[in-house]
Amino acid sequence: MAARIKKGDVVVALCGDDKGKTGRVLQVLSGRRRAVVEGLNMVKKHMRKTQDKPQGGVVSKEASIHLSNLKKSE
Repeated sequence: MAARIKKGDVVVALCGDDKGKTGRVLQVLSGRRRAVVEGLNMVKKHMRKTQDKPQGGVVSKEASIHLSNLKKSE
């Protein structure tokens, strides 16, 4: 049985571009069986100018990773 991954756990990426990197779980999306991990699976998002962010531009943020690609760090 797979280890239960919860918010706040430190995990290791098992495959993909970030293989071997570690990070802390920020959010678990249980319905989609995915998790958002701090510093892993970074993507660029183009942001429109708004009142909150008058500059707009390109922002780096974490995307979700499937739970099968994560392992609890010991």
